[in-house]
Amino acid sequence: MKILKGDKVKVLIGKDKGREGEVLKSFPKKSSVVVQGLNIYKKHIKPSQGHPGSIIQKERALHISKVILICPECKKTTRVGYKIDKSGTKYRICKKCQAVLTKEVAKK
Repeated sequence: MKILKGDKVKVLIGKDKGREGEVLKSFPKKSSVVVQGLNIYKKHIKPSQGHPGSIIQKERALHISKVILICPECKKTTRVGYKIDKSGTKYRICKKCQAVLTKEVAKK
């Protein structure tokens, strides 16, 4: 998956369109991410023995196609590309400015 935990993303579709946030969790099998402070819903908790009832707010996962990465170097929204150097190290790069985003260990 091209968007990972810790990346800053911008929402393209939905009620939070145009808002930005940091990825808290990523779920590669479901192709979704949880973004801090976005796509929030309220959950009512029933009172139980020793705990009062309450209403809590949680972030719901967004599909990966609804968000786009913001490059930390050029501060623009961009797609993610990959490059592999001669030593076999795989890099995530910004498609606009060619800046290296992160290094990944090549799986052999």
